[in-house]
This record gives sequence, structure tokens and C-alpha cells, in this order.
Amino acid sequence: MPQKSYALAYILWLFLGQFGIHRFYTGRVGTGIMQLLLGVIGWATSWIFIGYIPLTFLWIWLFIDIFLIPSMCRNPR
Repeated sequence: MPQKSYALAYILWLFLGQFGIHRFYTGRVGTGIMQLLLGVIGWATSWIFIGYIPLTFLWIWLFIDIFLIPSMCRNPR
């Protein structure tokens, strides 16, 4: 399977990371769905402040993804 583009993965992470699109691009569909759900549920409930709990977990996960993207691109699923 060909290696994915680091640049495209980081661009997707930057602009659409809260929807897990960079994980879908690198073949991590299961965790992409989890990030998508955290983002949608978090933003949908942020108006009552409860949404900031899942968003905090998502933002920490996205920060960790900064360092994981190179390995996800080298080893796409």
C-alpha cells in the first residue's frame, strides 16, 4: 500500500482535525469515527458547557496526533 502524504495529513489535521478526517485519510477509520463523534457531540452540547468535557479529551488527542501523523502516514491501514 503506498505511503500517504505527510503534508496532506497535516493540512487535514489542521483544518478538519476535530472531525477526525486526518485519521480517515490514513486508514484509521475506527478512531476517526471516535474523533468525529467527540467533536460533534462536544460542539453540539457546548452551549450548555457540558460539551467542553468531550472537547477537552478531543483536543488532547489531537495534540498527540501531531506526533503520530508521520507513523500513520508511513504505515497506512
